[in-house]
Amino acid sequence: MTYPSQRPRRLRTTPAMRRLTAETRLAPAELILPAFIREGLAGPNPISSMPGVVQHTTDTLKRAAAEAVELGLGGIMLFGIPETRDAEGSASLDPEGVLNKAIRDVRAEVGDDLVIMSDVCLDEFTDHGHCGVVDGDGYVDNDRTVDIYARMAVAQADAGAHMLGPSGMMDGQIAAIRSALDQAGHTNTSVIAYAAKYASAFYGPFREAVDSQLKGDRRTYQMDAGNRTEALREVELDLAEGADIVMVKPAMSYLDIVADVAAMSPVPVAAYQISGEYAMIEAAAANGWIDRRAAITESVLGIRRAGANMVLTYWAAELAGWLKESR
Repeated sequence: MTYPSQRPRRLRTTPAMRRLTAETRLAPAELILPAFIREGLAGPNPISSMPGVVQHTTDTLKRAAAEAVELGLGGIMLFGIPETRDAEGSASLDPEGVLNKAIRDVRAEVGDDLVIMSDVCLDEFTDHGHCGVVDGDGYVDNDRTVDIYARMAVAQADAGAHMLGPSGMMDGQIAAIRSALDQAGHTNTSVIAYAAKYASAFYGPFREAVDSQLKGDRRTYQMDAGNRTEALREVELDLAEGADIVMVKPAMSYLDIVADVAAMSPVPVAAYQISGEYAMIEAAAANGWIDRRAAITESVLGIRRAGANMVLTYWAAELAGWLKESR
């Protein structure tokens, strides 16, 4: 019998050996926690389709941000849910509105110890649930929407956000936001561009999380699931307009896109492990079909292995705790 001269298994013999030779590792600083705050709550409100995730009050959001600092997380991404909505999402511009106030509160709580990110989009604030202003034909008006995004960005920077996340997939949004920020004196406020954001079936639980009023879909402005080359075009445009970080969303069904973007981007690449991806693993684990901790860890590791420098995940705090335990 001829035995193999090459034995890759030698580097898998013990846990210590596997740790030593691991090509991709996870660290808390690479994880970003998305967090929701809802106006008018007396206490945190559980999101039924996302077990373990809540709509926060001011106090619970501040505690979550402080915990994120203790765990060494890279950042927190804030989403606000107002009590009152209208066709143009005007509550998004109110300095005392739910999101701008939350940014101020979190900044006062954690200062510069955590990167405070905020969502620049109108879907939570409009009574029709679209990411922009809708014209008489029911079509989202790109340029009117971008004008509002620019004003939103300045309001959020004024409130203390370190990084702004325009997620609406409007053409020209990064250039308009960058120009508005610079004119307002916020030259150090960075922009994380949702550069390749796909229209996805996996956003379902997020709609509950932000009490979405959406009817119809967002396929006229979010990318088609079958398109790969177009993602690189979108990224190139955002880079040319001044994006500091580019993001792919969703993550797990689009790992090829994450890898493509990572291969060409001169700036850091983020990926968002979205609500449906979270809910599927939680549901399977609750039924005893998979090992919850192992599946969570593997799913995030896979996103990092594909090339993402950072991952937005609803498990950020829990996963960071596990990583600290295993050190």
